[in-house]
Amino acid sequence: MKICVTASSTGLDAPVDPHFGRCKYFVIVDSGSMEFESIENGQGSVSGGAGVQAAQKVIGKGIDALITGSVGPNAFSLLSSEGIEMKSSFSGSVVEAIKAYGSGSLEAIGAANSPGKSKM
Repeated sequence: MKICVTASSTGLDAPVDPHFGRCKYFVIVDSGSMEFESIENGQGSVSGGAGVQAAQKVIGKGIDALITGSVGPNAFSLLSSEGIEMKSSFSGSVVEAIKAYGSGSLEAIGAANSPGKSKM
């Protein structure tokens, strides 16, 4: 299973970033092997549409699940339409988030939990 975790730096020891569209990195982890890829987000400074652009980027990586804190309505809709499971994060590292996901201790994100921003 490929799990994407929003992070403030690269690697498995990176702190989880609670913002989906404006995080600095996505760390995509194969939960079986723990092999990972860190991808720079690059959407953090755009004035609008960061969540949708971020969603398109991680969808293109074939992820099955996303661990983050907040997801805006447009990104949530796009991720949901692709069948991507979304779970809420906690303070800790990427590897700790993956372990928490595996143990079933993360809460599902069942609806957008950030107002998001419209393109300006």
